[in-house]
Amino acid sequence: MTERGSPETNRSGARPTDDRAALLPQRSGCAASVGRAPGEDAERAAVGAAALARLDEVTRRLRRDCPWDREQDERSIVPHTVEEAYELADAAHAGDDAKLVDELGDVLFQVHFLALLLEERDAGGLEAVADGCRQKLIRRHPHVFGEENADRRCSPDQRSGCAPAIDRAETADAVLENWGRIKRDDERGGEVFGDLPENLPAALYARKLLKRGASAGLYEPEAGWGGSFDQHGDALLQAVEAAHADGVDAELALRHAADRFRTDIDSAS
Repeated sequence: MTERGSPETNRSGARPTDDRAALLPQRSGCAASVGRAPGEDAERAAVGAAALARLDEVTRRLRRDCPWDREQDERSIVPHTVEEAYELADAAHAGDDAKLVDELGDVLFQVHFLALLLEERDAGGLEAVADGCRQKLIRRHPHVFGEENADRRCSPDQRSGCAPAIDRAETADAVLENWGRIKRDDERGGEVFGDLPENLPAALYARKLLKRGASAGLYEPEAGWGGSFDQHGDALLQAVEAAHADGVDAELALRHAADRFRTDIDSAS
């Protein structure tokens, strides 16, 4: 776990002087893997796998030899996981690549540690986590893994005559539409809000409710007013200020409004 220090850069674009920055690839304006030869991808994947194995070895030794780590379970670790995720988001928004590498490492350790806890009680492990994630990504990207995904949706005795529709998404919006439909129909049995955690922060909870309701076609989202990132932040801050002035807890008020929206959508579906 790490402690947050002073930001190494700011939103004006100043870059860190930390030597780690020299080790990072320079941005070229597009994803580095686009257009890369398959052999180079395989080579980098092998290097990454070796690094993950070294991290796994350290994680296992900490669990075995560190008194603090031996005492932890998933309930005591998850608050640290949430904290690290926020620090990762902060580094990403700051545009600080060196800090992003550092915070990604902290989150990655959390994944390894929590997977090890599953392994200890024969409930899974890192392999199950990785394979489950891989299968989910394939299932949710039929426009990329079309034939492979179609084959997986047919039982062995159906495959000779089974030809499920393959969604050929050509735009990012179409990808998101497919993603939402696959999650809702294939993974939640058609339930709109089925597995939505109720302990999310109110703003995130509300956003997910709105997205799922719109994805299911159960309500028509209102158009935005064209405000910038900072303008929307100012508007939210003013709403919190007004709620505080009226003696209202803004977090609880937003959650209550989101729950009413959820109830209305459930009643209509």
